[in-house]
Amino acid sequence: QVQLVESGGGLVQAGFSLRLSCAPSGRTFIDYNMGWFRQAPGKEREFVGAISLTGRSTLYADPVKGRFTISRANAKNTVNLQMNSLKPEDTAVYYCAASRTGLPTNKANEYNYWGQGTQVTVSS
Repeated sequence: QVQLVESGGGLVQAGFSLRLSCAPSGRTFIDYNMGWFRQAPGKEREFVGAISLTGRSTLYADPVKGRFTISRANAKNTVNLQMNSLKPEDTAVYYCAASRTGLPTNKANEYNYWGQGTQVTVSS
């Protein structure tokens, strides 16, 4: 069974950057598409972005397009979420997830494995 562990969250001022990482334990994830979701207090979990198992295809939610970038290093068994120009509305718990779908997906119910999440707080 794949277990995913996120890291890199923290407190940052608006306009600054953070880089989140996701590393699985127990096995490699090179045959999974990987995604990032987030959940703000009092809100439903929402899609942030996803990357194909090869890294050649990515998908982003409109609120983060042009600011966030997903990358993966299969040799290092990690997936990263580079978040630039952060805004207070980006404040949330960020989750890494793994999917066996054919293409990157924005549907949470198509992800098989989830991490525990890492808190990102952006102050104004």
